Amino acid sequence: MHYQPPSKLQAVVLDWAGTVVDFGSFAPTQIFVEAFAEFGVAVSLEEARGPMGMGKWDHIRTLCNQPQIAERYRAVFNRQPTDEDVTALYERFMPLQIEKIALHSAVIPGALEAIEKLRVQGLKIGSCSGYPAVVMAKVVELARQNGYVADHVVATDEVPNGRPHPAQALANVIALGISDVAACVKVDDTWPGILEGRSAGMWTVALTCSGNALGRTYAQYKAMPAAELAQERERITQMFEGSRPHYLIDTIVDLPAVIDDINARLARGETPQGT
Repeated sequence: MHYQPPSKLQAVVLDWAGTVVDFGSFAPTQIFVEAFAEFGVAVSLEEARGPMGMGKWDHIRTLCNQPQIAERYRAVFNRQPTDEDVTALYERFMPLQIEKIALHSAVIPGALEAIEKLRVQGLKIGSCSGYPAVVMAKVVELARQNGYVADHVVATDEVPNGRPHPAQALANVIALGISDVAACVKVDDTWPGILEGRSAGMWTVALTCSGNALGRTYAQYKAMPAAELAQERERITQMFEGSRPHYLIDTIVDLPAVIDDINARLARGETPQGT
């Protein structure tokens, strides 16, 4: 027997905030700002967005490692933030996150229609998130009420290592019974999420406008002048460069066309690892 690459896609693994729900990815970022503020430490929304895509404890640790934030912390507590301090921040973050998640739970415009087009082609819909299971349960329930149900969901604390490790993406492969990682596409709005897909051996699609990188509401995005949007797209494309996404698109609305293109490439014998 010899290795035969898959001839067509079997599954799409979708991120949640900034990909399918919460245009602009506001739910996680705003809460980081509020959690730090409760400890008397100022963190801007832009700073909070920096490590987005990681699990939330790792995200807070990364923020605390930034010299300017560590210095603000030291000014309040007379010491650099330790892992215990990170855990204290995380334990404050969690109830705030659960409490506020509904404020940013709307499904991204056009997402339901795009996902339906994929289902019609027989694709399974996996999903994963930087949210832990206790938050994910609420996100999933709110999405269900809004008409979105994934075939499988993996929270960041349900695997040994969160993003950029491949564990969450691969947990979807196992649960959905996929025969080859090359038959999967990982879709995400953050570089750790794209690295996750890459390290799992999948095709990867980066979202430039619906998520953390642009950080605008849907209305703000739609109102942006074409020249400004083009400039932002260029900035975000450069930001994603190191994670090497196979495709970059504005929002999930553009995903079905990408799926068609990947299927054509698979039919020609191409694999994601080779590109």
